[in-house]
Formats: sequence, C-alpha cells, structure tokens
Amino acid sequence: MELTFLEPLYTAVATVIAWIHAAYSVIIPPDNGLNWALTIITLTVLMRLLIFPLFLKQMRSSKKMQELAPKVQELRKRYKNDKQRMNQEVMKVYQEAGANPLGGCLPVVAQFPIFISVFTVLRSIAEDKAAHGMSQQMVDSARSAHIFGAPIPATFFTSGAEIHALGADPIITKIILGIFVAISSTTTFLTVRQSVTRSMAQMPDNPMAQQQKILMYISPLFAIFSLNFALGLILYWVTTNLWTLGQQHWFYSRHPMPVVDAKGNMVTPEPKPGLLSKILPGKADAKEPADAPPSAPEQKVIRQQPTRQPRSKRTGSKKP
Repeated sequence: MELTFLEPLYTAVATVIAWIHAAYSVIIPPDNGLNWALTIITLTVLMRLLIFPLFLKQMRSSKKMQELAPKVQELRKRYKNDKQRMNQEVMKVYQEAGANPLGGCLPVVAQFPIFISVFTVLRSIAEDKAAHGMSQQMVDSARSAHIFGAPIPATFFTSGAEIHALGADPIITKIILGIFVAISSTTTFLTVRQSVTRSMAQMPDNPMAQQQKILMYISPLFAIFSLNFALGLILYWVTTNLWTLGQQHWFYSRHPMPVVDAKGNMVTPEPKPGLLSKILPGKADAKEPADAPPSAPEQKVIRQQPTRQPRSKRTGSKKP
C-alpha cells in the first residue's frame, strides 16, 4: 500500500536514482549489477548526508542529557513522592540547559519517509512497474542486474520459477540474500551496542539500563523481517547501518565521556586522534604532554640604582 501524500518524495527518489544510474552508465554497462549496487549505495550516502545536521543535533542533545543525568537523578530522588513536582523540576533543568529530550528522535523521523520512498520505488521495480517517473527501460535494466549472482528485485521468499525467469539460480540467490540479512543484523546489533554501552558507562545507575540491554539483544532480530525485502532494499539498509556505525564512532571519539578525576570533579578527556592525524602525524596539532611539568617562569631582571651620597662624602667636597 502506497502513501499517496508521499508521491512527490517517491518521484524525487526515482529521479535521483535515474541520475546516479545514468552517471555510472558512462563507465559501467547499465545492466551490470555493479552499476546498480553503486547506484543504491550512492543514493544511501546522499540521503544520510542530507540528514547529517539532524544527527549532529541529536548527538549534542544526547550529550547534554547525559551531562544533566546526575542532577536529574537527584531531583527524582528528592521528589519521588510528588510526580508532578518532579516532572516540573526536571523539565526546568532541561529548559535552562537548552536540552531537548525528544532531540534524539529527529534522524529517525527524517529517515523514515526516505526509507518508505526507497522501499516503494524498489518494490515497483520488483513488480515490473514503471511508476513514479521511472521509464520502462530503467525498470528492465534493474530487473536484469545481478549482485553476486542474485537479482536485485528478488526476496528470500521469491519462488524458484520467478528467480529462474530473472536469469539467476534460486539456491545462490537465497544464500546471497541470507548473507546480506546476516550483515544487516550484525551491523544493527553493533550500532545499538555502541550507543547502549556509552549510555550505561555514563549513567551506571540508570533505571532503564536493563531495558536497554534487552533492546540491544532483541534489535538484531528485526533484521529477520528484511527477508521479505528485495535485495536492493537490503543493500540500502546495510549501507545505512554501516554509515550510522561509523558516524557514531566518529562522534564518540571526538566527544569523549566526562570522567571523575581523583578530586571528584567531572572532567572531559582529550579526544582521540583522528585517522588523518594517524596517517599524517605532521598534520596533527603539536601539544605538550599532559604530564609535562610546567615551564619555569622567566626571572625578572631588577636593575639596582646607585644611592646618592651626601655632599660631605663626595670627593673634593668640604664641610662648611
């Protein structure tokens, strides 16, 4: 069932796919599986770059929420018998700090209509329908393309006769689809684990810790539903999972968690060196070691002015 109010977005996604495919067709045959694989991967990267500012906003909001966690926890204990007052005080803390508890939902909300649009366009290709502005020639090109021997419009439950009609072997197709689903499940688990591990390290007494652990181990099971997705859509999902995993790692390495020092104060460690600084050490900013002793201050030279002698002691002077 297609959402008619998203038709402009369906058309936009189909148009972008046509542009990317035409660009790769200059150097790769249009019906080649590599061409269509690169087209889907490039489409995914462009979509993620489009919502990258929302990701930064989400992570900054999450960082503020973690910094405010001790204060919020204290308020929850203080007003545990007065839920209304507790909620008011917690929201007041968030407002004063400029933190938005719903800020973490922005990338998910923004990505959902994009995913639905990609799903709808690829499903039209799988059903051999030239819809949403796509030409029949482009649909035929996608249907004849194979990725590692598996047709792009095939799903794990596509019948053997249909897979044969697409010019592929059913067993090889199911193996390839199973591998892609396994990769999708693994990347989903690693992405959630990365986020949950950081959250639990930041707030070890978080009452939602157990639920987060359960979510971490259940999340890979959702990838099983992708067995009913076309190979092209699973490739999109794997690419976006890998992007999210790398994106989170980059942000977490640049914004380490605050830690408690020996004096009991919250301090933020120095960010880890980036990949560029590892490859080109000369490009990294030169910094003094953290444990280097402070340089001794320069001694100030004090010029001694000679004292003036009385006239009686000056050479050649006489007493009156």
